[in-house]
Amino acid sequence: MKNRLISLLFALFVGALSLGWCLEAHAAKWTGVDETVVEKFAEEAGRHPVEPLINTDQGDLLLFVFLVAGAAGGFVGGYYFRKLFHERRDGELTKDHA
Repeated sequence: MKNRLISLLFALFVGALSLGWCLEAHAAKWTGVDETVVEKFAEEAGRHPVEPLINTDQGDLLLFVFLVAGAAGGFVGGYYFRKLFHERRDGELTKDHA
């Protein structure tokens, strides 16, 4: 029984590694919509790519923006939680949450 479990775990591990390797090898062949469609039509129209005003690809700026947005949304949702989920329109609490 123990040998069968070890064999199964080893087979799953090898399968996961080979699946990851195959997906990584094929990912290089696929390009995004921006590169294949948008850039083609932009160049046909005479527009060339420009650098963005705020480049979020460098460092952790994009993560910081999502952190601030999540914190603000969490604060607003927490502040209005009772009004959103437990109070009726007349301001009374529902029976199950009184």
